[in-house]
Parts: sequence; structure tokens; C-alpha cells
Amino acid sequence: MAVLCVSGLGRRGWAWMVGGVARREFWSRSRKEKEPVVAETEEVRKEPILVCPPLRSRTYTPPEDLQSRLESHIKEIFGSSLLSNWQDISLEDCHMKFSLLAQLADDLGHAVPNSRLHQMCSVRDVLDFYNVPVQDRSKFDELNASNLPPNLKITWGY
Repeated sequence: MAVLCVSGLGRRGWAWMVGGVARREFWSRSRKEKEPVVAETEEVRKEPILVCPPLRSRTYTPPEDLQSRLESHIKEIFGSSLLSNWQDISLEDCHMKFSLLAQLADDLGHAVPNSRLHQMCSVRDVLDFYNVPVQDRSKFDELNASNLPPNLKITWGY
């Protein structure tokens, strides 16, 4: 604990002493001790690696046996006894819906995007989603491949 003592009157009144040191010296000493320490070691800066990862292909073509694959996954999840109208089974149970869509994504290599998950209300919706082929082409690639008029050309280097 610091010792606080009062010495006599100074020019401006009472001069306070803390541990034998004047108040002004006490507080200025702590500021002097906090001088920034400069590290004398050289830092080796490496250039950031600006290599882009390879683009993943988003193409998807539905397999010919899609309906039988979907039916087998539904038998695994919902039980072996399926009704004749198995495509009308509701996917209201979130756990069942997740397990079905996760198994299909692993099996087919094509997942339902987050923006379309709320539309998957029945097995028929899932079947309709997986029946649509996906092309990995931009609109510019499609325009370039199509028959353009002679006065219209697409150049990539601009």
C-alpha cells in the first residue's frame, strides 16, 4: 500500500507526497515507463498467394434410373411399406426431409440450394427438381455459341 504523507505548504498550497515522491513526479514516471518497445528483428513478409481454386462444375444431368433411386431412398427413410402413390408423401417432418435430401445429394452429386428448400413440400417436388438438367454455362457463352447476326460480336478481352 502506498504511503501518503503531507509535507508543508508549497507555492500553490499543500504539496502531496506519495511514497516520498511528489504527486507530479509520481504520475509522470508511469508515462515514461510506457515508451513503445521497438522490435529489432526483421520481419519477412511473404507475398500473398493469389491462386484461385479451380472452378467446380455445376453441370448435372439426371440419371435414367432417377425414379427407382428416389424410391429406394424413400423406402430406407420412411419404411419398407410404400403406398402406390409414394410421390405424394409429404415432407413436413424436417428430420425426414433433411435425411432424404442429404442422401440424394450424396448419391446424385447435386444438392438442393437453400433458396429452394422451402419449395420441397412433397416427394413429387423433389423428383421434379432432380429431373431438370443444369448447364454450367453463362449467358455470354450461350450467346457466343448461338447464331449471332454478322454485325454483333462478343469479345472477351476488353
